[in-house]
Amino acid sequence: MRILAENQIDLLDPSELLRPEPTFADKNPSKFRDYTVDAADPLKERVRQTYRQMHLNQTVDFVMGRRNRWLKFNTMKMTVREALEKLNDLVDESDPDLDLPNIVHAFQAAERARLEFPEHDWLHLTALIHDLGKVMAFYDEPQWAVVGDTFAVGCRWGDSIVYREDSFVGNPDGNNPKYNTDYGIYQPNCGIDNLLMSWGHDEYMYNVLKHNNTKLPDVACNIIRFHSFYPWHNGGDYKHFEAPEDAETKKWVLIFNRYDLYTKSETVPDIESLWPYYQSLIDKYLPGVLEF
Repeated sequence: MRILAENQIDLLDPSELLRPEPTFADKNPSKFRDYTVDAADPLKERVRQTYRQMHLNQTVDFVMGRRNRWLKFNTMKMTVREALEKLNDLVDESDPDLDLPNIVHAFQAAERARLEFPEHDWLHLTALIHDLGKVMAFYDEPQWAVVGDTFAVGCRWGDSIVYREDSFVGNPDGNNPKYNTDYGIYQPNCGIDNLLMSWGHDEYMYNVLKHNNTKLPDVACNIIRFHSFYPWHNGGDYKHFEAPEDAETKKWVLIFNRYDLYTKSETVPDIESLWPYYQSLIDKYLPGVLEF
């Protein structure tokens, strides 16, 4: 697989995008994203409970309230490096694959993108900062409103959402005829970017980038916005909302997810030695103090 230019990629079988080479992963690919229920396993139970709270509480009203709270960008000011270093103290409670600070995962993903596509420095930085919106967890936002897979609210929940069978029980939108049909509040083929997404780090960081006038290309911002929307780009749900331009977004997200998912391991990169290179990218695409 090769990227020919920023807006052109060789046509690929989507299954190839999700199939890592042996060098991508330290374990069998089938062992990633294991959401089986096992009450005796503390990690599995932590993950399940995080999604249970997410699926119970993420409603249209909740999402609108969080957007009103966070998209004023008046919570904190910090550089990209300062925000990344805060992630030293965050372990993602929704992640069944890694129990290490999030900054480790950020550098793992960035280094894999850099190795495969050394000429596309914007992709390296995108991988480094893709989870930066998780800083919300340090400012009184519960992890179920920060981490994990995202989904559209205001319409019927996708069938492939993890724990879908029973985790939405009690969510009032499921009984609201405005929100519980296939189209809900939307129109056919309205475009994925016009969906109201469950609140979390993806949507927040996308808006942080736009608010701070990033020089990253739009495709990078879209990768960050939809990288956790697994029910769409991996599960096949929500296709009835797709517009023609969404094919390009999905293609890039699938490429990126090779770095996001399959690089997770206990191998910790030498972060200090990598800072000079990544600081140069920060200075190029997202410099200075940002408003979060």
